[in-house]
Amino acid sequence: MQLRTFKTLWGHTGSIDQGALLARAAGCAGLEAPATHSAPGHLEQLASALQTHELEWIQEICTAGSYVPRRHASISEHLEDLEAQIVLGKPLAPRFINVMGGCDAWPVQDSVDFFRAAMDIADRHGVLCSFETHRGRSFYCPWNTVAILQELPALKITCDFSHWVVVSERLMDSEWDAVTLAAQHAHHIHGRVGYDQGPQVPHPGAPEYAEALASHQRCWEAVWQAQQARGYSETTLTPEFGPDGYLHHLPFTNAPIADLWELNRWIGAEEQRHFARWSHANATKEARHA
Repeated sequence: MQLRTFKTLWGHTGSIDQGALLARAAGCAGLEAPATHSAPGHLEQLASALQTHELEWIQEICTAGSYVPRRHASISEHLEDLEAQIVLGKPLAPRFINVMGGCDAWPVQDSVDFFRAAMDIADRHGVLCSFETHRGRSFYCPWNTVAILQELPALKITCDFSHWVVVSERLMDSEWDAVTLAAQHAHHIHGRVGYDQGPQVPHPGAPEYAEALASHQRCWEAVWQAQQARGYSETTLTPEFGPDGYLHHLPFTNAPIADLWELNRWIGAEEQRHFARWSHANATKEARHA
């Protein structure tokens, strides 16, 4: 199994073409970005950059709002939004679609109904949707996620464990049953490191956050193990340290304490090293038992 990383355009302040150049220089296989955007010509520029630099694309969709959904949007509104964005992105042939879907305030059964219908829409359009564990959404915490996944064994998810960490105020080693069930459904990873009081550590390489990094890496290993057992030849990870309150700033000056792209380059390179170590250890263990 090979690890392929993708560059998120969330927090990228340059042009899409410049983002594609950075992705290439960092050894990324492609970009993760939405089809919808307030900037004029966004989709055309994205298509041009992907073609020019021979990059793949993971489409990002938020249903019924932005990262936090409209509180009283109906299931039908979420589904209509999902389908409209799938149709918009299809000409660019996304590798798959990462969806922030549903609402954290819904009863579990409403979420089950939404995801069941969403899978039908994806199947009808011949695309693969992977639904993210994201705050504000149906998969905002481990326990709701477990309850929904138990009802929908075919559902694929994107594991961003940093959201669960801040919602639960603890690292996910203590919720290993939820992690292992999520891993059985995992299609994609968002590689951000959270801590008990926030979704993003100031720097994942800082020694004071070594425990948080190691915990997330154990969770990512659980995903890789489950994917390998399911026959995946490639696994994907998007380093996703971001702006918008995630990146720490100094008071009064509002100066960021780190460069966002350097954080993402660091975690991307670290996870390639980590994946190589894990793969080697796995191969050694299998050879011993052969």
